[in-house]
Amino acid sequence: MPYRKNMGSKESWARVIGGVLIVACSLTQIGLTLLGLVLAISGVLTALTGLIGFCPACAMAGRKSLEGPR
Repeated sequence: MPYRKNMGSKESWARVIGGVLIVACSLTQIGLTLLGLVLAISGVLTALTGLIGFCPACAMAGRKSLEGPR
């Protein structure tokens, strides 16, 4: 894989659940407006980072990978 995981399993699950909740709340409470769609896309991206176990923002901030050096 071209990336190394930088999140543990608990954080990954929290991101997946949080992302799904962001999508659900933004589309049900705000609707299909521009703001609702932007929030829904951010929820999808949050859930995807949880699914793959890699967060680019955490990597740029200096978080080390969980697998150790290659």
